[in-house]
Amino acid sequence: MRVLIVSLFVLVFTSVSLAQTDKSSTAGIKFTELEYDYGTIQQGDKVHHEFQFTSTGKEPLMISQAKGSCGCTVPEFPTQALKKGEKGTIKVTFDSAGKMGSQDKTVTVITNTPDSPIVLHIKGVIEPAAPLNTPEARPMENPKN
Repeated sequence: MRVLIVSLFVLVFTSVSLAQTDKSSTAGIKFTELEYDYGTIQQGDKVHHEFQFTSTGKEPLMISQAKGSCGCTVPEFPTQALKKGEKGTIKVTFDSAGKMGSQDKTVTVITNTPDSPIVLHIKGVIEPAAPLNTPEARPMENPKN
């Protein structure tokens, strides 16, 4: 009975050990930041930011997709494989047209790394746009007699 229990334990332990991924032999990615706060902007402004990263694994890093949380957040990402030590950027443009108040938009990055997906945040506060100084925006004056 004891031999059976020990044998089962060894079998289960070996199976679990083999099933775990060795992260040191796969692709890796390290961002310099995962969140960018653009502060306070006016409605209609566009914000541009570059999230910088480095390929850290033994295998080449591949980014297969980067998707914004809505149509107002558009990422651009490298499509070529990056070897260990190579650097890259994900350029994000956020268009605040039609947005107001506190905003936290995300970009979900799909890679060939064990920690995929990675979520990047671009956030801040949007205030109403300043009124235009045009004749249509100015109040009408009373005609002088």
